[in-house]
Amino acid sequence: MPPYAGPPVASRQGDASSTLRLLAYLALAITLIVLDDQGGWLSRLRTQAGLVVQPVWALAGLPGRLGASVRDNAASHNQLVAENRELRNQLLLANARLTRLQTAALDNAQLRELLNVAERSGLDVQLAPILDIDLDPVKQRLVLDAGSREGVHIGQAVIDAGGLMGQVIAVTPLHSTVLLLTDPDHAVPVTVARNGVRLIAYGRGDRLELRDIPLSAGVEVGDEIVTSGLGGRFPAGFPVGKILELRPDDTHAFLVGELEPAAKLDRGRDVLLLRSVPQIPRMPVTTGLEPPAGGDTVPGPRPAPGTATSGGGGQGPGTGEQPGAAADAPRPVPPTPENAPPAAHPPSPRPPASGPRPQPQETRP
Repeated sequence: MPPYAGPPVASRQGDASSTLRLLAYLALAITLIVLDDQGGWLSRLRTQAGLVVQPVWALAGLPGRLGASVRDNAASHNQLVAENRELRNQLLLANARLTRLQTAALDNAQLRELLNVAERSGLDVQLAPILDIDLDPVKQRLVLDAGSREGVHIGQAVIDAGGLMGQVIAVTPLHSTVLLLTDPDHAVPVTVARNGVRLIAYGRGDRLELRDIPLSAGVEVGDEIVTSGLGGRFPAGFPVGKILELRPDDTHAFLVGELEPAAKLDRGRDVLLLRSVPQIPRMPVTTGLEPPAGGDTVPGPRPAPGTATSGGGGQGPGTGEQPGAAADAPRPVPPTPENAPPAAHPPSPRPPASGPRPQPQETRP
């Protein structure tokens, strides 16, 4: 038997139609290319189609753009936070440096004022830094970084560029304690610079006070108060304060004055310790009225030279007293040359100006 070959293969109608469709598409494409090349209407059509589909493209790319924007914003925020932190640290450092420079400038200005005061006044002073401050209402004291090793001693006056601050009350080898004028346990003799009225300024914790001001003293608000120098503890003439207010006391017999301290008690980092002050020589009130050395103070006529007097172991010149005279007879004493009365006896001859003055001879009994 012949092998089985199957039924005969017939041509399919779908294949022919596919070929015809392909040819039709090719013809249409060629026609469109030619028309677009000749008139350019296809490019305009593409432009219009792009405008129509552009919202679709924007909507399709929106998730990607949102993600990129979020990533950029997060990176920018982190960068800004880091930069802000760095700038804040730099600002703090700059403020700290500026504060130190301002403090140094203030210290320099204060030191310059202190040195200028010492130079203008010709004072022998010592600069001492402040180590601790105790400005309690019942205790106004400073601790200085200078002690007996630097020559500080108890009772030494402390000043600044404004005026008197207080005095040293305790000294150790390394430190010293200063009692301020405003301490309740402190008082200083003062005087009014305008009229010289002597008063006493008392400390009241944070201010100074003048008590027992006579109504007739003529003290007024605004008067400058300076040290009087009485007592020998504080030199005279240092500013203490200015009168801010005057009011009558409880008895209405005296006035009470409130003072503003001249010194800057609550600021500054250095003070001046007063070593010594040039003393003004004081002339005694009896200058020129003292009797001659060895003379008596009883006034009397001056005897003429050459007369005898008794004294010691024999008779001396100038009294005219003879041996055997009464012991209680008044003995004349030579007065000052300005008011000497005329001599009772004839004066002796005046010696020449160029020669020595002759001395009276002693007479013996």
